[in-house]
Amino acid sequence: MKIRVTKVFPLEMAHALYGYDGPCRNIHGHSYRLEVTLIGTPAGDPSHPKYGMVMDFSDLKKIIRTQIIDRYDHALLLNGNSPHRNLEGIDANFEKVLYVEYQPTCENILMDFHTRIRELMPSGTSIQRMILHETATSSAEWNSDDN
Repeated sequence: MKIRVTKVFPLEMAHALYGYDGPCRNIHGHSYRLEVTLIGTPAGDPSHPKYGMVMDFSDLKKIIRTQIIDRYDHALLLNGNSPHRNLEGIDANFEKVLYVEYQPTCENILMDFHTRIRELMPSGTSIQRMILHETATSSAEWNSDDN
């Protein structure tokens, strides 16, 4: 029997969308919320320490912390293929400026997050769905049924 489990991870992050025709072309921040849903069969061996679990939530938390939270929380994401890379003094004034190889939209950030964690899931467990909430009313979703 397959079971889905979900864990939610909050993070704060800023970005700017180079070339965008609206206010998001300016540096601004969001209180993001990442939802990760896994699917798998719960461990069936009563003698196993993870008996009854698809994946220990603390193990998932460690993966998300090392691959996403530690890197992106309180960071500024800028398109590394834009003139933002050449902003004078930005790296000297901020600790976590990340130049990514994509336009840092909610959709692209979510795809980046998925790529960073997909291979780290335990055998027999896979990512079913990921949702990145950029605001209380706006989000991007990746779903395995669509891919």
